[in-house]
Amino acid sequence: MSRACHDRAPIVKRLNRIAGQVSGVARMLEEDRYCIDVLTQIRAVKAALARVEDAVLEDHAATCVAEAMKSGSAAEKQKKFEELVRLFGKFKS
Repeated sequence: MSRACHDRAPIVKRLNRIAGQVSGVARMLEEDRYCIDVLTQIRAVKAALARVEDAVLEDHAATCVAEAMKSGSAAEKQKKFEELVRLFGKFKS
């Protein structure tokens, strides 16, 4: 089955920005910046990564999962359902 994903360029752009944020956090630590400021930036990085995760999951649901549901193949539908159950199980950890 093909994987006709949406344009991922905005997600990649967001990840590149996050990489810059992570480099900034490393610099802050090297410069011995105030811990609360560092922790604030780490929280911002985590929030940005969560938004990327949401965007990729949304894309997966709108493309790969939607294709499986439209396919009429019970096996393909079951496979995607099990895949999502495993994924959400990992989110709880």
